[in-house]
Amino acid sequence: MKWSEQAWAAIGPIYQSIKGMAFINELKEGTLAVEKFRFYMQQDACYLEHFARALALIGARATQVGDALSFIRFAENAIVVENALHESYFIDFNVTAAQLPEPACHHYIHFLKSTAALDAVEVGMAAVLPCFWIYKQIGDHIYSTQQKENNPYKKWIDTYAGEEFGEAVRLAIAICDEAAEATTENGRTMMTEAFIAASRLEFDFWDGAYKERRW
Repeated sequence: MKWSEQAWAAIGPIYQSIKGMAFINELKEGTLAVEKFRFYMQQDACYLEHFARALALIGARATQVGDALSFIRFAENAIVVENALHESYFIDFNVTAAQLPEPACHHYIHFLKSTAALDAVEVGMAAVLPCFWIYKQIGDHIYSTQQKENNPYKKWIDTYAGEEFGEAVRLAIAICDEAAEATTENGRTMMTEAFIAASRLEFDFWDGAYKERRW
């Protein structure tokens, strides 16, 4: 069994909890309160800036040239492509400029940056993977089960359920699997622990947005 298959199995309960969240279900139905979505978008814009920095740092530390290029491109995508979506939503939903990170965002971005900088590079790769993989799975889940036409959050759904994003996710998974094969058993354990921790922070990010949790 590949490392990625074992890691995904390890977060099964976390992923099921995310699928059942009020934020996800109301987003799917198009009934999520605009105020909650505004809070989410502000925090996500802040998150993406720091997520891109973590990706770029991993790219700089990667030992394989192909991996380095892939993570630099991931970082570019986080800044350019997803920021374009945010700019569109900022206009559509009258969202003010991104604010300082609130607790869930603050915790997540500092975990990613410290892991990318201080742990083995393969552990950093595993830490950023849930943001790719869980978003893709949730995007597909919402896209395939949404009931309401004219969902105001359609652009968000289409972005994360799209094939272009799916290609990036598959590449990120493949890189992690190759890195897992090349490292030690202890290294793979640390990768899994980082993957699980980041998955918990994915849940907390959405939970914090739904509750509009502030300092």
